[in-house]
Amino acid sequence: MQTSTIQTSNTQAQSFQGQNIVIIGGSSGIGLATAKQAKDAGANLFLISRNPERLREAAEAIGGATEIVADIAAPQPTIFAGIDRIDHLLITAGTVHLQPLKDQSETDLSKVISERLVGPLLAIKAALPLLHPASSITMTSGQFASRPAAVGAVVAAAVAAVESTVRALALELSPMRINAVSPGWVDTPLLDGIMGEAKRQVLEQTASTLPSRNIGRPEDIAQAILFLMANRFVTGEILHIDGGGRLV
Repeated sequence: MQTSTIQTSNTQAQSFQGQNIVIIGGSSGIGLATAKQAKDAGANLFLISRNPERLREAAEAIGGATEIVADIAAPQPTIFAGIDRIDHLLITAGTVHLQPLKDQSETDLSKVISERLVGPLLAIKAALPLLHPASSITMTSGQFASRPAAVGAVVAAAVAAVESTVRALALELSPMRINAVSPGWVDTPLLDGIMGEAKRQVLEQTASTLPSRNIGRPEDIAQAILFLMANRFVTGEILHIDGGGRLV
């Protein structure tokens, strides 16, 4: 395998030339932004999503990728069939379901836990035969782990569990590395479904309260993910990309 190197030009950029990067949740938002940057850095991309149409559009948008249709909530052992080696695995898929616990059905609870925790664990298990000691795994948690919302108990529990999982697997899977990014407010299509027409107003108001005075972009989180993939001395880490949201 060709290891990641740092190249110096006008800006520093990781090189993933010839490496296989698998992105679960790669058809939109943070996953797609990461795929674009990784493709520019020379990676071979494998995108996994449960939506075939969006998956096709994503592959075209980045200039070519292997498309795999699968649901992270119930990944099959054969999810990685046809891939001979995984150098970096990224798992970004997951539901944000904000509702008081008293109003949530068992199906609602199971969906969040399955997409955020159980599904990713099953996917990592299925990937183990294709990973190698120099591989990396990157998961996504979220700001709710440290700053929960009043109606986000289930999501907070799931993303906090992801962070504990990362620390434990960093020991279990050593010398393979596993880390997580914890995004704060990021302008992604996921928020469209949560906020609808109020999204722009909510984001502008939120930005004014953050030390960074801006809302994150998928590209900001993608840069952090590629850093975690490339840096061979980072493992068991939760990297907060939140504009200082945990401080206010």
